This record gives sequence, structure tokens and C-alpha cells, in this order.
Amino acid sequence: MLQSRQRIPEVTKNLLIINILAFIANMVTPMDLNSILGLYYFASPEFQPYQLVTHIFMHGSLMHIFFNMFALWMFGTPLEQVWGPKRFLIFYFVTALGAAFLHEFVNYLQISSVMNGMDPDSIRIVIAQGAEAIRSGQNFIDPAMAKLNLLMNIPVVGASGAIFGLLLGFGMLFPNTRLMLLFPPIPIKAKYFVIGYGLIELFSGVLNRPGDNVAHFAHVGGMLFGFILIKIWQKRRDRFY
Repeated sequence: MLQSRQRIPEVTKNLLIINILAFIANMVTPMDLNSILGLYYFASPEFQPYQLVTHIFMHGSLMHIFFNMFALWMFGTPLEQVWGPKRFLIFYFVTALGAAFLHEFVNYLQISSVMNGMDPDSIRIVIAQGAEAIRSGQNFIDPAMAKLNLLMNIPVVGASGAIFGLLLGFGMLFPNTRLMLLFPPIPIKAKYFVIGYGLIELFSGVLNRPGDNVAHFAHVGGMLFGFILIKIWQKRRDRFY
């Protein structure tokens, strides 16, 4: 791992602070902020445009935020030191929003597929009553209605899309830097780690195993948009942010 004696750069530090404060706020307030600030499917009655930004700072569990913030510190620090604060911040939000876009698009394809096998009355019932059923910890008995309700009215939260974008950026800027895996504890070059992790997320999203509540295509989206943005920057070397 790339080492630096410099302090944590300003944008990375402030992103860490905002995410941690949002997590604490969600723990201490009586409201479920994740259900308000998380990102819903765009056709859900629970969707609000501000969720495109706010969901990036919300997390579902202590382990969720711990690993995301650890990766933000690990990969964000060297990238911000190389790019500078403005370009780094642009990259962070482009990858985060790109991740949200791909997640919403895949949800659209899945929802369209489910709706094709349903009658219009059942669809209207899910749209009208589904969100309230989820809030009360319930769901529809009919399998198709239940699946549609979960796709429409379960919000996605977390900075993971941006984190996978940072991982991709690190792998492209420092491809031969060796990272130490936890399981198994062996060193691996960043470029191979990024490729392997990206393929795992892609296959996991395609498999779509029952009970898997990870937004794998959001991770893929963060890496995809990060790759595109870096390639654009590489072709426009005369412009700096």
C-alpha cells in the first residue's frame, strides 16, 4: 500500500466526517433517516430527487460504514494528493452518481420484467400500498407483488459506488502497487485486485441470489464511470481541475 507521511487531505477528511456524523445522527434520532435519505427507485412514491445525493452519506450498519470509510481513507488519500481537491471531489461524486444511475437502470429492467407477468390491478396496489407495508415490516403474500414491492420500495444507501470508483482510480494510477489481502493474506498488485473485484461484483449482480441485499451493479457503476472519467481526463491533459 502506498504510504504517505502527509495528513489526510481536506476533501477526504471532510467526507469521512460527514459520513460518520450522518451515521451517528441515524443512530441517535428516533426517525429512520435511511428510509428518508436513502435512494428509492425513481417511480416509487417514496422517491425524492435529493436522495440522489443524500443516499451517498447514509450507511446500513457499523461494518458497512467502517469498511467504506477505511477504503475512503486508504484509496482517497493518495488520489487526492495526486489530483488535488477539486478534481478528486468531481471524481468522487461522478462515480457515486454513476453508480446510482446504473443501479436505477438495472432496477428498471428487473421491475419491467416483473410487471410484464402481473395484472394492472396488482401493480396499482403495490404502488399505492407497498411503501406502507414495508414500513410496517410486512410484504404481500403474492410472490410477484412481493418482489415488485422490494424492488420499488427498499432504498439503497452507502458510499460504496464512490468507493469502488476510488478503487478503480487507484488501480489505474498505481497499477503495480502491492496490496495485502486479508483472506488469504497474500500480496497482489492493485491492477489485478481491481480487475478481480470488478468481475466478482459483475457476476454477483448477474446471479442476483435470493436474500442478497448488496447493490452489486452500483459497485460496477462506480468503477465504470470512474474508468470513463479517467480516460476523458487522460485525453484532455491541457485542462486541470
